[in-house]
Amino acid sequence: MYRYLLILVALFVAAGCTYTAKITDGATAVDRKQYDVAVPMLQREFKRAKSRGEQGRIAMNLAVSYRETGHDEEAAEWFQTAYDNGIGPDALRERAAALKRLERYEDAIQTYTDLGFEIGSRYEFRKDIAGAELAIRLKAEREAQETPEYEVNPVAFNSPAADYAAVSLDDRLVFTSDRSSATGDDTYNWTGRSFSDLFEASDASAAAATPFHPGTNSEYNEGTPAFSPDGGTMYFTRCAPPAKRSDAYCGIYRSERVGDGWGPAEKLSFVTPEANYMHPAVSADGERLIFSANLNEGWGGYDLYEVTRQPDGNWSAPDLMNRAINTESNEQFPTLDGDTLYFSSDGLEGLGGLDIFRTWPLEDGRWVAPRNLKVPVNSGADDFAYTIVRRNGTGVGSTTTGFFSSSRPGGAGSDDIYAYTKTVLPPPPPSPDPVVFRNVLDVTVVEKIFEDPGNPRSRVLGLRPVPNATVIASIGDQSRTVTTNEEGQLSLVLTDNQAYNFRAERPDYLSDEGRFSSRNLPRDPEAPEQRYELELEIEKIFRNEEIVLENIYYDYDESFIREDAQPTLNELTQTLERNPGIRIELGSHTDCRGRDAYNETLSQARAQAAVDYLIAKGISADRLTARGYGESQPIAECICERCTEAQHQLNRRTTFRILE
Repeated sequence: MYRYLLILVALFVAAGCTYTAKITDGATAVDRKQYDVAVPMLQREFKRAKSRGEQGRIAMNLAVSYRETGHDEEAAEWFQTAYDNGIGPDALRERAAALKRLERYEDAIQTYTDLGFEIGSRYEFRKDIAGAELAIRLKAEREAQETPEYEVNPVAFNSPAADYAAVSLDDRLVFTSDRSSATGDDTYNWTGRSFSDLFEASDASAAAATPFHPGTNSEYNEGTPAFSPDGGTMYFTRCAPPAKRSDAYCGIYRSERVGDGWGPAEKLSFVTPEANYMHPAVSADGERLIFSANLNEGWGGYDLYEVTRQPDGNWSAPDLMNRAINTESNEQFPTLDGDTLYFSSDGLEGLGGLDIFRTWPLEDGRWVAPRNLKVPVNSGADDFAYTIVRRNGTGVGSTTTGFFSSSRPGGAGSDDIYAYTKTVLPPPPPSPDPVVFRNVLDVTVVEKIFEDPGNPRSRVLGLRPVPNATVIASIGDQSRTVTTNEEGQLSLVLTDNQAYNFRAERPDYLSDEGRFSSRNLPRDPEAPEQRYELELEIEKIFRNEEIVLENIYYDYDESFIREDAQPTLNELTQTLERNPGIRIELGSHTDCRGRDAYNETLSQARAQAAVDYLIAKGISADRLTARGYGESQPIAECICERCTEAQHQLNRRTTFRILE
């Protein structure tokens, strides 16, 4: 899918251009995100596998590869094979998601239900089941309509590659594609296709498309164009490696029209390193941009932000749009039609994957509760990039035409572009009941379900609610303490324009904190009650049990804390701040290569560097102990000379354990 292509282009740069490295087995190809390369290798390896466990591991990798290359039918079958060969609930979870994308909703509901019984909690899958039930209802409603609201058809220029995000420019269509005629000679081994470029076609009936202006396309990923009202400025996404060899990120670029072509692209001023900015949408006056980004201050995943042009021509700092629109999951692909905002979300109630929603501002700065565009615009797959091109008439019976993109089955390839015609239907009769507006927040305290309940290093199967936990809810200087019910939940009727802070506690657990803003939540007469969710995840304290800190890596023969390790240590800092009564040991382990004494010295220096980092963040040294274990406690079972690089990496770990 397009969003994954843009987000993870960084992996190729960080791994030293691994897309050109030689791959000799399917597992390595999957690890390096070369899914198209992995499929034939894994098929051969599965036939040669000699044990049930080996077949399960290969089947899981094969299913993931099919999923990531857009083949959900095959993915669903191979996830089932992986589950049948002992991989466990993760395979069943992925099978259920694939069934939902294929719109086999009854099968998906049954699989999610079975999965809930297996892991001991249905909580994890409540939204998935609700979305599938919604899809069944909406499909039935459409079949009962005498006059369908939407007619949907694929455009003629779709290809076996990914085609998406069509917009109108000078009576032409400009869109994004990774078809073989894209710029550059390299193959994106994630998909087996080219990197994405901008293309154009004359209209929806055109059988062929040609590359957009060559000065805009590069050897990297370009996509999701948006044009100023006069057509003189183009904003688009580009994912290109930075000047120094480090992770690449996607940014929003601008190009000005020059004669019949386009000038050099420049990155917009508000785009910062180490975050992805994408999918720009331009307001009718050209003075405002809405875009998607995964910034630290967001609510989770990708959120929608807004910037406005300042008198000096620069853009304002990004302003996070409110919780009526953004969720803890992903909001992407915004487009604007006047003051109506269309966007895609997999966090709002939908049919599966990304669904398209619309909303518009009210007079007091609030937004209408987002409306799902329903079937047939939305499906079980990813649906996104909704645009309006032309209106024909006004009032009941008038029509609107435009485009959206979808990865639904039955298309020409991966993502496809669909043309739609929408007919304005008579409105439903107004309700005689008075409107009472309520915004309700459901706060749920949850904990991880471990495969081995006594081992925090065992596989996490899901989350379950924690009953009788204490939640301290604060608004400014006021706070109150509430106990969760048997479902681990409490519900609050929200006061407008308040910042809420929550702290969840329970004896023998690490506490957690969360926040919620009721700023400009909707007051929508058609949906007067809105419910929101917030999860607080408390972790059971396993005294003196090693817990691995993910993503803590060191340069060869060095002990300093790298920049990419800092986010994990920052999270540990927050945990220690929330739980001032605990004392921990930070441990560092090496692999088996090198002399024992050297490894002990190096690991001690690395552990001390992590401790020093936490002290610099304000954690008392009395609460921290550094210990280097060298190679004395490997967790990968292999003979040193025969360990794979992945097993060596597993042994090279930084850990913490709660001492008291």
